[in-house]
Amino acid sequence: MDDPVSAGRPASSLNTVTNDTGRVAFCGPYVLSAITGYGISRVEDVIRAGRDIPEGRKPIVRGTYSDEVEAALAHFGYRMVLKETHLNKARKERPTVWSWMQKPRNAWAYYILAIHKGKEGHWILVKGVKMCDTFTEGKWTFVVDGPHRGCRIMEVFEVKKAIDA
Repeated sequence: MDDPVSAGRPASSLNTVTNDTGRVAFCGPYVLSAITGYGISRVEDVIRAGRDIPEGRKPIVRGTYSDEVEAALAHFGYRMVLKETHLNKARKERPTVWSWMQKPRNAWAYYILAIHKGKEGHWILVKGVKMCDTFTEGKWTFVVDGPHRGCRIMEVFEVKKAIDA
């Protein structure tokens, strides 16, 4: 009963990602592992289960769509809600990660940000004033010290433990 998660209260601890694959892993599985606490191999298995993959194959999960991330979170008992979209704006008009950090938000919720990283899309995870992704190797760092302060945001999703889970 002393465990805050089982008591129904939010946990203040931040899960460090466990890359138990023995190889490089990508941003979607990293973000999901940081939220759920499960290793990347387990997270990748859940993502692959939602894809049309021939039996017995286990390809590396390189890219993930928001619906795949949402489905994997639901599998682990979380809900993901789109809070902001900036896809209707030109890239230069979209807010940066740093400008978004100045806005008020729920300190107990996780926020998955879809950002531009070069020509690619990239997932990062923010909780409070800390962030986690592949660039931090699954460790939590202060956003101010992180590598993505100037990156432009495409979408912001809020993630919380599902009440009915």
